[in-house]
Amino acid sequence: MGISILFADGVFSRLLEGLLVSAEISFISAFFSLVFGVIFGLFMTIDFWLTKLISRIYLEFVRIMPQLVLLFIMYFGVSSWLGLDISAFLSSVIVFTFWGTAEMGDLVRSALINTPKHQYESAFALGLNKTQTYAYIIIPQTIKNLTPLSINLITRIIKTTSLVALIGVVEVLKVAEQIIDSTRFSHPNGALWVYGAVFMMYFVLCFATSLCSKFFEKR
Repeated sequence: MGISILFADGVFSRLLEGLLVSAEISFISAFFSLVFGVIFGLFMTIDFWLTKLISRIYLEFVRIMPQLVLLFIMYFGVSSWLGLDISAFLSSVIVFTFWGTAEMGDLVRSALINTPKHQYESAFALGLNKTQTYAYIIIPQTIKNLTPLSINLITRIIKTTSLVALIGVVEVLKVAEQIIDSTRFSHPNGALWVYGAVFMMYFVLCFATSLCSKFFEKR
């Protein structure tokens, strides 16, 4: 039976190792995206034509350019142009952080501008300056409201990491392809079960991330 491929020597452990690589890229990228996204969101709220122009160009570039093209530009283009030996793993983290920062920044900007004005007025009436108002009043509320949207962004990053196999990162999908190729004759119907296992691994990873969202919302 095709399912027997999953119980062959080392197959499942190899898939788990590939999943670990995907998870590392996802969560490292997500961490930096959240941090830089908050900063970029604050930057976008500055009422100055130059900051608005820079923000708009950045956002439109990220939205128009497919993530796969960004990966190719980073790994094959930028590293060669700068004469740097940038690994496929690091290229992936840079690209997903670049993409995630833009997405997160736009979410933060939207949350900040939609915060009721009386929140600012009440803070100023209590004697807080602008920095204190953002640090103690506005940003904490914004982070709380953005928790579900942030988790949604993280799950999108997790799913999109499947693209990094195309620049040579040996993540879970690449491992699955290698297993299928090496067992093509011994398990001709194994592809369904291997890709099914990959699907379940992605599901478990994304579902666990969603559960974390509910935990943080309650906290």
